[in-house]
Amino acid sequence: MTDTAASPPADSPVRVRLDIAYDGTDFHGWATQEGLRTVAGVIEEKLALVARQPVRLVVAGRTDAGVHANGQVAHVDLPAQAFQQRSLRRPEDLVRRLSRLLPADVRVHSASAAPDGFDARFSALRRHYTYRVTCDPAGPLPVRARDTARWGRSVDLNRVQVAAEALLGLHDFAAFCKAREGSTTVRELQEFRWVDVSTAAEPATYEAHVTADAFCWSMVRSLVGACLTVGEGRRPQGFTSGLLCQRQRSSQVPVAPACGLNLVQVDYPPDSGLAARAQHTRAKRSAE
Repeated sequence: MTDTAASPPADSPVRVRLDIAYDGTDFHGWATQEGLRTVAGVIEEKLALVARQPVRLVVAGRTDAGVHANGQVAHVDLPAQAFQQRSLRRPEDLVRRLSRLLPADVRVHSASAAPDGFDARFSALRRHYTYRVTCDPAGPLPVRARDTARWGRSVDLNRVQVAAEALLGLHDFAAFCKAREGSTTVRELQEFRWVDVSTAAEPATYEAHVTADAFCWSMVRSLVGACLTVGEGRRPQGFTSGLLCQRQRSSQVPVAPACGLNLVQVDYPPDSGLAARAQHTRAKRSAE
């Protein structure tokens, strides 16, 4: 006799992982807001049409207004009956269905049945961002105007890199974050590397590659802004390391423009470690 006690009910929800890209220019950020065009709001609306019931996305990292993503990750729990349609038999079919419904500035480029224990937010190990900026007086190329920030003064990239390296490690980044009640500003900054990507057509153009276990609200743009002020000579070389001693947002730290920021990748542990990672992260967040 076959033991089916461990099998999930036929009508149990199916957790689907979605890999998403979007141009954030014309969105008021990720999170759904009444009366505003947001990334989550647009995707949830179209997913609800496909699933034939309201849905809610859980995302790896909420992005602010104007911020882009090439590698955003979210999950959604859909009813099993949603996959009993002729054109929707498996999660992978969502890519084709959504491509016909979503606007040109947001794209679901992968959909798959999530492994056991997967949570787009809490299972994540780290997030990777890039920040693209030009110091050329002419500004960015027209075709890059939506993803390249303009910085008004020239910078010494060596000074910028030294300022960035001073921030690596586990620190309280309160000086770089907009405070949220009950939340910690302690984060582990694992990479902060600047690269000169200048060409003849795009002189004085740079990219920052920034990785951490998680980020506070406006943290990446504040890190970038602080380093650029050192690079242009407006702040001394020890400016960024000195900020780590502060326990509230510093008025000396400029927030770099949103358009240069792009969430490019979210890392997760092997499938066998997803549930444990989610449990660990939830416990950590609960203690904040």
